[in-house]
Amino acid sequence: MPLTNFDYFLWVMVVSAQKKAADREFVFSDKDFNFLADLVGKKTGIVLSQSKKNMIYGRIARRLRALNFKTFKEYCDYLTGHDGDKEVTDFVNAVTTNLTKFFRESHHFDHLRDEVFKPMVLNPPVGKRFRLWSAGCSSGMEAYSIAMTACDNISGIDGWDFRILATDIDTNMLDKGSNAKYRFRDVEDGVPLPFRKKYVIRSKDKESDEVVLADRVRKLVSFKHLNLLEPWPLKGPFDVIFCRNVVIYFNKDTQRVLFDRYADVLKDGGYLYIGHSESLNGVTDRFKAIGKTIYQKIK
Repeated sequence: MPLTNFDYFLWVMVVSAQKKAADREFVFSDKDFNFLADLVGKKTGIVLSQSKKNMIYGRIARRLRALNFKTFKEYCDYLTGHDGDKEVTDFVNAVTTNLTKFFRESHHFDHLRDEVFKPMVLNPPVGKRFRLWSAGCSSGMEAYSIAMTACDNISGIDGWDFRILATDIDTNMLDKGSNAKYRFRDVEDGVPLPFRKKYVIRSKDKESDEVVLADRVRKLVSFKHLNLLEPWPLKGPFDVIFCRNVVIYFNKDTQRVLFDRYADVLKDGGYLYIGHSESLNGVTDRFKAIGKTIYQKIK
């Protein structure tokens, strides 16, 4: 019986997939992927579908090379073995996504400037105390964008009790954020020119692409390691929470728990900023939408 065009298409796809698997440096079975996906879910809450198998291969293959393993099965066995706990941090760092940018989703910073900072300057809180949490901060670009916005709009901020807490599960990203050193092209791409002139310091080495942020910006931000699924060693209350492009990797049940916990540590009337593809609709009734991906706590 001759093959139909569809049958031929399927045959080509299967052969292509088999060839791609055969060409790989390491054997990576569905059983290996399922084990790693389950571990990611338990440790981080991130849900990985089968479509992410190639992504996981690419990211974890680096760990196999570093540890001199020949197969993914060896790596899976290592994670469950006596020394496995030591590797979990590097495993999580390798898997988690860290796409970030200075002043990403700029309307959030416009709202923060106009509806939070400017009114706060006119009517300062008791003790001039202000607390903001950047949850899932990645390499710190979000937290420093907030800090630059604050420095530019709160006169005499050195006299305020002003703190930005930046947390992430990826320890490598936290180290980068703490150093406050970035490629100039990343700064140039996101930071407005007036802010670059005030808060960005270029290297004296003209060949260097590295820049560092000014101390007056850096000192407003504290970086801490935190897994959002585990107990939080913080009580707040926070005036504002940024949690952007984090919950898209979580299932609805995990999202409900997470946003309920955010509401618990956010002041009444405090603001929550989430990612452009995220929504609280059907997740929680403790916030009301007041703008594009901007919410205010109501209970």
